[in-house]
Amino acid sequence: MDSIIANFYLTLRGMLSTMHDLALLFNPSSVAVIGASSDRNKLSGRTIHFLKTYGFKGKIFPVNPSSHEIQGLQAFPSESAIPEPVDQAIIIVPSQHVEAAARDCAKKGVKILLVLSSGFGEMGPEGRVAQDRLLAITREAGMRMIGPNSLGALSPANGVFCTFSSSFARGVAPAAGQVAFVTQSGAFGSCAYVMADLRGVGMSRALATGNEADVDIALCIDYLAEDPSTKVICASLESCKNGDLLRHAIRKATQAGKAVVIMKVGASEVGSVAAATHTGSLAGDDRVYDTIFSEAGAWRARSIEEMIDSAFLIATSGVSVNDRVSLVTVSGGIGVLMADDAARFGLELAPFSQHLLSELAKILPYGTGRNPYDTTAQVATNHAATVQVGDCILRHTAGDALLLYLANNALAPEVFKNTQAALIELKTKNPACMIMAIMPSETGVRRALEQVGIPVFEDPTRAIAALAAMREIGRRSESLRQVLPLSSTRDLAALVASEAQAKSFLQQHGVSITREEVCASVERAVAVAASIGYPVVAKIASPDIAHKTEIGGVILNIQTESALRDAFTLLLQRAQAAYPKAQIDGVLVATMLTRGVETLVGVNRDPVFGPMIMFGMGGVMVELYKDVAMASAPLDRPSAEKLVASVKGSVLLDGFRGGPQYDRAALIDALCRISELAVQYPQITSMDVNPVLVMESGAVALDAVIARS
Repeated sequence: MDSIIANFYLTLRGMLSTMHDLALLFNPSSVAVIGASSDRNKLSGRTIHFLKTYGFKGKIFPVNPSSHEIQGLQAFPSESAIPEPVDQAIIIVPSQHVEAAARDCAKKGVKILLVLSSGFGEMGPEGRVAQDRLLAITREAGMRMIGPNSLGALSPANGVFCTFSSSFARGVAPAAGQVAFVTQSGAFGSCAYVMADLRGVGMSRALATGNEADVDIALCIDYLAEDPSTKVICASLESCKNGDLLRHAIRKATQAGKAVVIMKVGASEVGSVAAATHTGSLAGDDRVYDTIFSEAGAWRARSIEEMIDSAFLIATSGVSVNDRVSLVTVSGGIGVLMADDAARFGLELAPFSQHLLSELAKILPYGTGRNPYDTTAQVATNHAATVQVGDCILRHTAGDALLLYLANNALAPEVFKNTQAALIELKTKNPACMIMAIMPSETGVRRALEQVGIPVFEDPTRAIAALAAMREIGRRSESLRQVLPLSSTRDLAALVASEAQAKSFLQQHGVSITREEVCASVERAVAVAASIGYPVVAKIASPDIAHKTEIGGVILNIQTESALRDAFTLLLQRAQAAYPKAQIDGVLVATMLTRGVETLVGVNRDPVFGPMIMFGMGGVMVELYKDVAMASAPLDRPSAEKLVASVKGSVLLDGFRGGPQYDRAALIDALCRISELAVQYPQITSMDVNPVLVMESGAVALDAVIARS
């Protein structure tokens, strides 16, 4: 018999080896709680209480050398004393005892280690050393570790409540559902869990990753992308250590048809410092996170409320929506508010056709407006008329979302019952249409409508914001960027310290530059100008002076030899006055180009996500207007075209106000070539090609600065 049992467990372990690394975190058959207590009010007592109370069907092994029985369960002096296999171990002991407990778990063959104890990386250098030792133990044993300083994990459907969060101490388990929550911060997670539960959002999984010594948010999203119980993934992170995995995981979830709603805190300078202090990791460039989320298909929420509203709408409705919205209200003022919100969030209010208005007039002769449509307060004598209006609109519009503002009658279920029945019938007739009810409502009314797929919101602005987020998630999933193969890297042997060297490097890689030469003497400058033809531009040439315009180091539109001689002398004087110790190579003389649109192409090597491309309207005004957009490198032509189109000023390329059409194709070519350089040469930490002059034919780099590691 013993051999049969042993073979069974060997077979089971073999099956589990093909599972995701985090499968046993949410689906353990056995859990050990190290540091367990009989006192339910202690952190170390809550976990066992939650597991027992909320229906965990697996085996629970309390571990505490001071007790033989804990909360009615046999207790063990150590992990290794447990006579059966253990899938997951939860450590809730003082930090000085965690390492010994982890070694005991490693000896036992535990697969998932959930360290709820604090006092590690978040405490400073000594804590990070202890955390590194803990990580070494788990890696050597092949365990995956969550934490330390984690709030724990839960999976309501199967009673897994491996946490001490007071959010679940109310005696009522949160409802199981299709929305997962993964956060770094435990307090953030607790707040989100409670808000979601109060909103009626059922949870599939939840995890607070804590210090992320091993398992991080990215790996959790990667698991949830495969999880059949999860439809929407809500995530909050303060920092990221593995940018490639995060990008891959979000994309994987998007491709699996799951919505990812994510919050990245630490956007401000103060918040970034706080995040670094909290997690011990760099928060990173906030604009880069925006770009990565968008490219991978995620929606970035700016508040917990917005995150939960978006998740609730997607989980409740389960339908796709286009940009068009039909608004029906019993209040003209609310209609105006909703129209403003729709415009602000990028939704379209298409005016109703004359035929549709004629049909609506047959239902409500006193109705007004072409979208929003105001039934007026007179509809109070015929509550079902508003739903009839909605039905008529749905029959005459193609897939538009229908938002019904119904005032406050839903607070009186008896008064509202006929309208409620009509709404349910309307949704039954139009299951593929988005129908939203906006009104304060009694809980039973709200639940009855949401059960048939009609989301209910009290606040019109929140409803429209959630709808816009849902639509944007759908749009991003439909237009995911193709993942391009990365070129092999090369060593940057060329000199790129000065403008001339940087532009020569760009020219060698297919980027057009002007005819130019660095001239060490005024006589050579005169000869070069005569060769390329006047007018010319003269610039101070020095690897130590990056921003030449700030010292008057650029003189434009030089028309004559005499003017060039004066410019040469003046540039040297200005450079020596501003930077007495700078290396001066001479004066760069170049063709003067004037007709075209100045743009900026930049490269920044982000420490988390790698090379990023920045595009915007260029010249000296770029830092003032900040009309720029970013994308991951490398770019193909479609992604480069999308990047250019996302910048407001790009309309100048297309014959703005009767102006000429400029060579957008040449600009796209330059963007793609520069993005390829960013990937090929990892020594390039940043590049500023500003301006790239886009002409009616061609695009030319007029200036460039390259920084290397």
